[in-house]
Amino acid sequence: MEFLRGRRTYRRFLPKPVPEAVLRDALEAARIASCGANRQTLKYVLVQTPSVVAEMNRLVRWAAFLPPEQGQPKAGETPTAFIAVFQDESLPGVNDTDAGLALGSLTAAAWGHGVGSCILGAIDRPAIKTLLGLDKQTRLRLHSVVALGYPAHKSRVVPMQGDDVRYYLDENRDYCVPKRAMKDVLLGEF
Repeated sequence: MEFLRGRRTYRRFLPKPVPEAVLRDALEAARIASCGANRQTLKYVLVQTPSVVAEMNRLVRWAAFLPPEQGQPKAGETPTAFIAVFQDESLPGVNDTDAGLALGSLTAAAWGHGVGSCILGAIDRPAIKTLLGLDKQTRLRLHSVVALGYPAHKSRVVPMQGDDVRYYLDENRDYCVPKRAMKDVLLGEF
């Protein structure tokens, strides 16, 4: 459980590139993840060239609950890699459950190497597809991108106060992520 408690979302990173072997390990975890009826409808693009990473960084939005000066990575804190996750709509059975399983496996594998991640859905999909040379591929729908890098902050689960789900930064600029108590999510036991 401690592994999963630490595998939180990270939004500020050290300026240290993630080795390609680690990125490929994360991709392998996504590739072999469980999926409904073994459909395997997901495709990936690995972005690690610094100039393309910098371009990609301009096309994503960070930390909706925080003011930009707190949630947006500053210079020297940006991710060093991204993985774009596409759903191939020419294949039968495309669904978000399979994407969620793959994303969970990818981010867990990265965390196993000490690499933090942030799954981003607030992204400029058309611009990213163009950047990656896939704008003419109508069968490919960009689901999300995953920012990757070595964390420059801590992130921890904290008890929820009332019904406030908004994450926040503590005095050290570390992320505090409120979670509902077990008594509030467990509907019953039989």
